[in-house]
Amino acid sequence: MSFPLLTATAVLPAVGAVATAAVPAARRTAAKWLALLVSLATLALAALVLVRFDPGGARYQLTESHSWIAAFGVRYELGVDGIGVALVALTALLIPFVMLAGWHDADPLETGSSRWRPTQGFFALILAVEAMVIVSFEATDVFLFYIFFEAMLIPMYFLIGGFGDRAHEHGEEAAATQRSYAAVKFLLYNLAGGLIMLAAVIGLYTVAHTFSLSEIAQARANGSLHMATGTERWLFLGFFFAFAVKAPLWPLHTWLPNAMGEATAPVAVLITAVVDKVGTFAMLRFCLQLFPEASKWATPVILVLALISILYGALLAVGQRDIKRLVAYASISHFGFIVLGVFAMTSQGQSGATLYMVNHGISTASLLLVAGFLISRRGSRLIADYGGVQKVAPVLAGTFLIGGLATLSLPGLAPFVSEFLVLVGTFVRHPAIGVVATFGIVLAALYTLVLYQRTMTGPVKPEVSAMPDLRVRELVVVAPLIVLLIFLGVYPKPVADIVNPAVRQTMSDVHQTDPQPKVEAAP
Repeated sequence: MSFPLLTATAVLPAVGAVATAAVPAARRTAAKWLALLVSLATLALAALVLVRFDPGGARYQLTESHSWIAAFGVRYELGVDGIGVALVALTALLIPFVMLAGWHDADPLETGSSRWRPTQGFFALILAVEAMVIVSFEATDVFLFYIFFEAMLIPMYFLIGGFGDRAHEHGEEAAATQRSYAAVKFLLYNLAGGLIMLAAVIGLYTVAHTFSLSEIAQARANGSLHMATGTERWLFLGFFFAFAVKAPLWPLHTWLPNAMGEATAPVAVLITAVVDKVGTFAMLRFCLQLFPEASKWATPVILVLALISILYGALLAVGQRDIKRLVAYASISHFGFIVLGVFAMTSQGQSGATLYMVNHGISTASLLLVAGFLISRRGSRLIADYGGVQKVAPVLAGTFLIGGLATLSLPGLAPFVSEFLVLVGTFVRHPAIGVVATFGIVLAALYTLVLYQRTMTGPVKPEVSAMPDLRVRELVVVAPLIVLLIFLGVYPKPVADIVNPAVRQTMSDVHQTDPQPKVEAAP
């Protein structure tokens, strides 16, 4: 039997989480190093998965399949396509940076405080989230996916509610109240989506008599799977609702600004750059593959919702006073672009959406982590409390600017290629929506440049006059992300070559081909 590489990639952080939590309370530094080493080992395994994946090979590779709950047809089935392998690599890449950025976020509170922040628990929860997200990207059994899709809510709930941002304008007691509210709202929204999806998962089994994606695809191919139109549409809506909450798509987005605002910056990165990608990934893997006709039926409404997300998120970002909430609303706008690309039903749109998932993860991580370093120095998330930072901390300001320019999809940085492909893919099939969506780019330039101008330029405020520049640990976090943004902005081919075959398979699932350009005959 070949080595179960996909299982190892998910099991290693899970075992590391248990080991980290078991480290004695007095040895919190040892717990940090253990968690970091486990995350680096997981990154090495993910790199091996990426190396062994053949873009020109079978759709799902490195597959594993074992009977699990035989009475209900549930199997332990794993496999990665080009989209899944890219997101596994993204997750494994970001977790070490998240840990380094949050190195002191769970240390004991100030001297004299009676509260103790359990460092071991913080790092163990991050590893637990990593394990569950990786399984979600690898699962090819619907029921297996559902279990980890829901299970990841538990460690995220404790990360938001138990390890929130210490920078709060109304003090620690108000901060604790806001953290609890944000954590509960996050949990309730996602649980509601998950419960509706559970009903759809059960409904799918009653129709297909299996949870296996490969068996369902084979049954469709040989004509043995017959799904009534109404049944397929209801099942699609059950799946899509859960994924739209996780994505998050307007109007199911309202939990995100609260969660990102109250969480620490590294946990906010975990939310929007890692966990939320499961929602958009699942739209490609499950909605389009399992329910192709219903996906086409729902496309007009979903495109409108995506367009609203793009404009609504960008407009609200323009008016934010809180740095992290601004990034949260910007992410809602970016996820609107991703959903727009998925349901544009063109290869350019879906390739752009997949690239957007990867590039948005890197760009948002770079911007949010630098913002976290800034907030930890000043002790405030309010934009108005800053000014003139670039004169006292030029490296911090420079990296903040690059992260911001990536967020507005400046040409030469990674998100530009993604956004361009999404807009091109949308325009060739839905020109009106493609034209309106471009206004999101204008608004992105507005909120990003205004944020930089108000925090980094102008007179130096007395509160930031002694602000130190980025330290070595912080540079180790930020520099690789900046390098990736530039490299993938100039040369996106390595990622595009991996995801494009999977996109072509998805287009085949929904029986769609790209529109042919109209060429007028010469007079």
